[in-house]
Amino acid sequence: MSEQGLQACVAKMEEAGVDKAAIDVFAHNYRALESGASGLIPEDSIAPLLDPPRLADVPVSAAAGADALGKTVMIKLNGGLGTSMGLDGPKTLLTARDGKNFLDLIVGQVEYARQAYGVRLPLVLMNSFRTRKPTLEYLERYPGLAVPGLALDFLQNMEPKLLAGDLTPVSWPADPSLEWCPPGHGDLYTALWGTGLLRTLLDQGYRYASVANGDNLGAAPDARLAGWFAASGAPYAAEVCERTVNDRKGGHLAVRKSDGQLILRDTAQTPPEDMDYFTDEHRHPFFHCNNLWLDLERVYQTLAGRGGILGLPLIRNEKTVDPTDSSSPQVIQLESAMGAAIEVFPGATAIAVERDRFLPVKTTNELLLLRSDVFALGEDGRLRQQVAELPEVALDSKYYKLIDDFEERIPQAPSLLAAEALRVKGDWTFAPGVRIEGVVELADPGTPSVYA
Repeated sequence: MSEQGLQACVAKMEEAGVDKAAIDVFAHNYRALESGASGLIPEDSIAPLLDPPRLADVPVSAAAGADALGKTVMIKLNGGLGTSMGLDGPKTLLTARDGKNFLDLIVGQVEYARQAYGVRLPLVLMNSFRTRKPTLEYLERYPGLAVPGLALDFLQNMEPKLLAGDLTPVSWPADPSLEWCPPGHGDLYTALWGTGLLRTLLDQGYRYASVANGDNLGAAPDARLAGWFAASGAPYAAEVCERTVNDRKGGHLAVRKSDGQLILRDTAQTPPEDMDYFTDEHRHPFFHCNNLWLDLERVYQTLAGRGGILGLPLIRNEKTVDPTDSSSPQVIQLESAMGAAIEVFPGATAIAVERDRFLPVKTTNELLLLRSDVFALGEDGRLRQQVAELPEVALDSKYYKLIDDFEERIPQAPSLLAAEALRVKGDWTFAPGVRIEGVVELADPGTPSVYA
């Protein structure tokens, strides 16, 4: 049945016009799933990454940094809809702060770097079929953003969701778009290859790519990092940060004992019996920021030698076909992580960066911090932390998880400069001008209440 399921999936992808390279990668992952591949990485097969080079200690001249940045393209992953926060459009169109959304701030960062260093520095987004139209329509307000000869985006591939019972493509007439899913951000390499963008970038003189999530405003253009990467001669590099007790769930790099190769291990790749090791910030002291640096020539050569298939570790993601309906059929989505490509490139490396390179917004807790006075927005579009340590924010998910509920109750972020923690239970609305000092814990009042 599974071979019939694969053929049905391939036919469906061909009919939808999915690129052949993406179909080949899907077939590779399907067979891995069929063979029982778990993608698990036991603790006894790896050694912790303990002492990567630190950007703060690396000498990079201003000239070398500017030269490397002039050969760099900024790639932002923009396929997410932010459904976990109640959004139905691109997450990067959500207001971040000061009336600007994530895209506004990213564009500001790129335009500032272009002027400061006199470089072309293209910004290219990897959109999904759900985010492309609204994103490109929004960017029409920046007529000078596109670099001649390069589009502003390329499209992430799509693949069928599989019925968990027999691995055949699911059918969902109520909303046929829900029959499809993105293949995870590991699709970056397949999409660069299949669209021809990788070859185009090389032909136009670009050698390096700085890749990051669109909701991470910390991953701004950085000439020093570009200069370090160019001088390293590495085909691939990952940015890492020192872990704290709050980073126990984040993926980390490790050294595979069998060959000394750097690899990425995420939660889904950790055997249950090894989770205590995975979450131990002392044993694995650095976490993976999902900010990558690629030598585009080396990536091209590797993909060409592998027929467009990097063979990234499979991530089996089980969901329902309609994420909002738990009674809808159980499906499996075949995914991969772009950071897992580190194991494909001998000589790949990592560099430890400061925490300001990692400012993702996955929940309204983080959004509140971003909008508050613990950050200041510079003219370069970068957010600078105004306190030595960010306060803890824990908002009751019943009332604050969705963006509309959050903004109704917190129309203006309270001052958090003097805060150590803000923990909220129940339905509280914050009046303008509120200042949080020390540890503030609001108990559930039982009825809607105002905190002033």
